[in-house]
Amino acid sequence: MSERAPRRSTDEEAAPLLRDDDDDVGSTQEEEEPTLLERLNSIAQEPLTPLTQILLVVALVLLLLSAVFIGLFAGEYTKLKQREREDGPRPTVTVTQTAIVTTTAKPPGPTGSPAEEVCITPECIKLSASILSSLDVSKDPCENFFEFANGGWIASHPLPADKGSFGQFEALSIDNKRVVQHFLETPSATSSFTTSADEQLLHKLRSFYNSCLNENRLDEIGTEPLLRFVKTVKKLFRGEGFEISETSSEDDLSGLTPALAFLHSRGVPALFSFEIEGDAGIDPNFMVPWFDQASLGLPAKDYYAEPDIVSIYQNVIERLFKTLLDEEDKPPTPTLVENDAWPSWPWPPWDPDDEPDKDKTNNTEKARQLAEDVVAFETKLANVTLDADAYQDPFFTYNRVPLQNLTESLPQVSFPDYFATFAPRTFPENIIVTYPAYPVAVSELLSSTSNDTIEAYLVARAALALSPNLGMSTEAWAAQRSLLETLTGIKKGAVGDRAEYCVGKVESTLGFAAGRYFVNATFGGDSREKGTKIIEDIVKAFKASLPNVPWLDKESADAAAGKADAIRIKVGYPISPNTRDPSSILRYYSTVKIDQDTYFDNILNAAGSDMFKMWLKVGQRRNEDEWLMWPSMVNAYFNPPSNEIVFPAGILQPPFFSHDWPLYLSYGAFGQVAAHELTHAFDSAGRLYNQDGKLSKSASKPNIPASFFALGRWPCPDHCSADYTVDDGKGGVIHVNGNLTSGENIGDSGLIQAYRAWKAQFDESKKAGNEYLLPGLNYTREQLFFLAFGRIWGNNMKTAALVQRVRTDPHSPNIFRVEGTLSNIPEFAAAFKCPKGSKLNPPDEQRCLFWS
Repeated sequence: MSERAPRRSTDEEAAPLLRDDDDDVGSTQEEEEPTLLERLNSIAQEPLTPLTQILLVVALVLLLLSAVFIGLFAGEYTKLKQREREDGPRPTVTVTQTAIVTTTAKPPGPTGSPAEEVCITPECIKLSASILSSLDVSKDPCENFFEFANGGWIASHPLPADKGSFGQFEALSIDNKRVVQHFLETPSATSSFTTSADEQLLHKLRSFYNSCLNENRLDEIGTEPLLRFVKTVKKLFRGEGFEISETSSEDDLSGLTPALAFLHSRGVPALFSFEIEGDAGIDPNFMVPWFDQASLGLPAKDYYAEPDIVSIYQNVIERLFKTLLDEEDKPPTPTLVENDAWPSWPWPPWDPDDEPDKDKTNNTEKARQLAEDVVAFETKLANVTLDADAYQDPFFTYNRVPLQNLTESLPQVSFPDYFATFAPRTFPENIIVTYPAYPVAVSELLSSTSNDTIEAYLVARAALALSPNLGMSTEAWAAQRSLLETLTGIKKGAVGDRAEYCVGKVESTLGFAAGRYFVNATFGGDSREKGTKIIEDIVKAFKASLPNVPWLDKESADAAAGKADAIRIKVGYPISPNTRDPSSILRYYSTVKIDQDTYFDNILNAAGSDMFKMWLKVGQRRNEDEWLMWPSMVNAYFNPPSNEIVFPAGILQPPFFSHDWPLYLSYGAFGQVAAHELTHAFDSAGRLYNQDGKLSKSASKPNIPASFFALGRWPCPDHCSADYTVDDGKGGVIHVNGNLTSGENIGDSGLIQAYRAWKAQFDESKKAGNEYLLPGLNYTREQLFFLAFGRIWGNNMKTAALVQRVRTDPHSPNIFRVEGTLSNIPEFAAAFKCPKGSKLNPPDEQRCLFWS
C-alpha cells in the first residue's frame, strides 16, 4: 500500500469557499476576455485541487495499465506468430490482464474453433492467484517439480519460530482451528443450535477451552497437579494402602500392576501398551486386545545411540526429578485461624516427620542419579523393542495366544488384575501379541533392575507426558519444552499462540463434539456428494486398470476388483456418534467430566474416558459406523481389518478440495488423497487382507494372492526410496528407510488412478461446465492436475524435525513423495514435455510402474 501524501496547508487552498468583498476593491473597469493560450497558461499555474489530484492519479494508473496490456499483447502476439512459423497453426491463446479484463489475442485470418471462455469471477481470480503465487517458474518442472510447484509458497511462508515443520497440511489445520475457535469464543456463532443437548455440548467445549486459556490460573496452581499424580503412582507402586502378600520383599513388584494400570488409564505410556482392534486372523469384526511395546521417552530407538541427544534427555529428566523432589520437601502451608492468628503450640503445626531433614541426600545429587538410572533403563528397553519397519508385515505382528502365555512371559504383571481395572465385565481369553520376544525381554530387564529405578522410570514417564499441561512458568514445563526444542529444531523460547494450542487440545479430547459445529460451518452444499463421487470414480478407474497390469494374473486381478468393490467409503463426518444428532454426541462424552478451573484434571478425565470407551469394546462386534478421526482433522486413513477408507471434512477444504472448483484441480489434489488410501488396500501390507479384512496366506479367492506382486517387481528396486537421503545436521546424511516407507510409497503411486479417473469423466464434466479455465494460468488442464497434486505437499521443515520424521514416519519426506511419485508416471512427463533422461522422465527400467 502506497503512503498517502501529507495534506497541503490551508493557506495553499486554490480558492476560498466564499468570495470576500475586499477582493473587488479598485476593480471598476471590466476586464478583457483572455485568449485560449492565456487561459491554458493560467490553469497550468493554478494549484491543483484534491479532486484534480485524484483524477490525475487515476488517469496515470489507467495509462500505465494500458501500456502494460499493450506490451503483453504485443509479446504474446509475437510469440504466437513465431510458434506458427515454427510449428504451423496453433490454437487460440487467451491472455488475461488484471482481475477485470480478459482479452483474446489471435493472429489475422482463420483461427479454427473459438477460444474457451475463462472464469473471471472473484472466486476464480483468487484461486488462480493462489496457484500462481505458489509457483517458482525459474525451476524446471522436469528436474525439480517440487520447487516449481511450491517455491513461491515456501518463500512466502517462512517456518514459524514455534514450529519444527509447517506446510499446506499444517496451514489448513490452522484454518480449521480458527473455525473451531470462532464458535468457542463467539456464542452468537452457534445461536441457531438451540437444543438442550447442544447447550450442554457447547458448555462442555467452552469450559474445557477456557480452562486451557487461563494461564494465570495454571501458573497459580504450579506443579501441584503433577506432584499429586506422581504421589499416586508411587503409592500404588509401593503398595501403600493395599494388602501385600506376607512373602513380599524389597524386590517384590506386586505394586507394578496397579501403578501401570493407573498410568495407562490416564493416557501415560509406560513399559507396554494395549490397543483394541479386530482379530484379523480369525474374525476381523470381533474386538480383542493387542499387546504392544510402549513408546519411549525419545521418539525412536536410534536416538539412544547418540551421546549428545542422550545427554540432553538425561538433563531434562534430572530437572523434572529435581522439581518434584523440591516440591515434596516443601512444608504444607499453615492454616490460619480466626483473626489471622498463628496456630497455638506445639509448633510447627504439621507433622515433624514431614519436615525437611537437613541430613537427607541433596536433591540435586539424588535427581542426577535417578535420571542416570532411568536413561540407562530406557536404553536397555529401547534395545529390545521391535524396529519400526517390522510393523509393515502384518503376519509378523499377528501372534494370537491365550492370556496365560502373556502372564507366563511377563510374570511381574498380573494381567487379570490389569484388565479388571478397565473392563471388569469382559475378560479376554485370547490376545494378540505383536512381538512375543518383547514381554520376555521386559521380564528379564525388570528382574535385573532395582525397584527404585523402576519406580523412577514410571515417575519420569508421567512427568514427561503430563508436564505440558502445567503453567509455562513452571520448571517442569520448561524442562520438557527444552527436549521438544532439541528434537524438532523449534527456536528456544518461541511459544506459539495459546488459543491455537488450546483449540488443538479441544479437538484431540472432544473432537466429535467440536466436529458437529465445524461441519455445519464448512461442509455444506453438495461437498459430501462431490467428494464421494471423486472417490467412487477412482475406484472405477482402479478396477478398469487391473486387466492391463502386465504382472498381475487374472485370478489376482479379479480378487483385487472384488476387494475394491467391498471397500466402505466414509466421507465428511461419522454417524457414530452422529454428527447431526447432539444427543448422540452428548452420550458419547457422558463420562468426560470438565471443570472450567482445572485444565490438568480435564486432560486426565478425557484420557480416562477414552480408555474406558476403548476397553468396553473387548469381546464386542465392531461398530462399523465408528471413526478413528474427528471431522476437523486434516488427514485420512485406510483400516485393513474393517476394509474402509475414511476422509474427514477437515481435509475436504482448499487447497485439497472445494465443491465449486474445476475438477482437474479437485482430482489432482483431493483425488491423490483418495487414491492413496484406496491403494493402501493393495500395498505391501494391505494385499494380505481379504475383502472381509481377514489375514490369510491362502491364494484362494477373495484373498489377494502373492502373485499380486510377482515378476520380481515387488517391492520395486531400492532406488524408489533407499537412495533418498536427508541432511542429518552433523555433516552427514540419513537414508530414507525403504522397508519402512514402502507401503506409503505404493499408496502415493495411486496418483495415476486419480488421473485416469479424471480423464474418464472429462468429456461429460466439460459439457457440464465443471472443467472451466482460470484467468492468467498459461498451463494445460493436464499440467494443472499435476500442479494441484504437487502443491498440497509444500512445506518447510527444520533439519532436526526432518531427521525425526525419517526415523519414525512411514511416509517419505514431502519432496520425495512428489518427485518419486511423478518419476514413475509417464503421463506427467508427457504433460510437461519432459525430455527423455530428465530427472522426472527416467528410462522405464528405472521406474516402478505399478499400474500400467
